Amino acid sequence: MPDADATSIAELIHNRLSSLTAAERKPAQVLLANYPVAGLETVAQFAKRAGVSGPTILRLVAKLGFSGYAEFQQSLRDELAERLGSPLSRHERALGPADVQGDALNKYTAAVCANLEQSAVALSRSEFAAVIGLLCDQSRDIYLLGGRFSGAIASYLYHHLRAIRPRVHLIGGQPDTWTEHLLDMQRRDVLLVLDIRRYQEDVVRFAGQASRRRVTVVLMTDQWLSPISSVADHVLPVHIDVSATWDSSVALLMLAEALVAQLTDSQWRRVRKRFERLEALRPAAARR
Repeated sequence: MPDADATSIAELIHNRLSSLTAAERKPAQVLLANYPVAGLETVAQFAKRAGVSGPTILRLVAKLGFSGYAEFQQSLRDELAERLGSPLSRHERALGPADVQGDALNKYTAAVCANLEQSAVALSRSEFAAVIGLLCDQSRDIYLLGGRFSGAIASYLYHHLRAIRPRVHLIGGQPDTWTEHLLDMQRRDVLLVLDIRRYQEDVVRFAGQASRRRVTVVLMTDQWLSPISSVADHVLPVHIDVSATWDSSVALLMLAEALVAQLTDSQWRRVRKRFERLEALRPAAARR
C-alpha cells in the first residue's frame, strides 16, 4: 500500500524516487512533469510518452505501493476529483482570478507565477539534492551547455558557479568547437545541460557523446522532457508553458538560482574563504 503520510501520488514519488532504477525514474519524472495527465493514460500510452516499456510502468506502479495500474489510476482520479470539487477552484479555473481579467501584464504574470508554483511542487527533492552533491564535489569538473535561449541561463549559472568553486567551464561558441571540451572530459566530470523545446539536435547529440564517455549528465529541461533525458543521470524539469507565442524561462532561471543558493549555503565556510581571496585579489588587479 502507498505511504499513509503521502497526500498525493506526486508526494509519494518524491518520497521514493531515490529507490527507483534509472528506467523507473524516467516515467516517474514524466508523470511529475505532466501531472496527473500522464498517469491517466493507458499503460501503452504512458510508456510511449516516457520512452520505456509497459512492464517498466507496471514495476513503477508496484514500487509506489499499488496492487495494479487500475488502483493507481483510481487514486489519481480521486485526487483530481478532490481538486475540482472546490467551488473556489472551479471558479478560478474557469475565469481566472478577478484581478487579472482584462490586464495582459497581470495575466502573463499570473501564468508565470503558476509555472513557478507547479515547478516547485513537482521537482524531485532527491534529484535536487543529488545535483547539489555533484556540484559540491570539487574533484569534479563542471561543464555547462545550453541552447539558443537556454544558453543565456547556462552562462548566468556559470558565472555564479565560477565564483563559488573552481573547475567550472562554459561550453560556448560554434558547435564544431565543442568537441575540444569533450576531449578534456573525464569519467567523474559533470555536464550540466539546459535544453527546452524546441530541443536542439546539436545539444542533444553532444550530451549523448558525453554520456558515452561516462560523464555524469544533469539535465535542466521543461515538463515535456528533452530527448537528453534518455541518457541523463539526473533530470530537473520545470514548467515553461504560458499559453503564449514564446515559452517562459522564468522557472528555469529560478531553478538555476535555487542551485546557486543551496550550493552557497551548504558550502558556506569554503565559499566564504574563496570570496575573501577573490576580494583580496581584486584591488591588486585594479592597481595594475
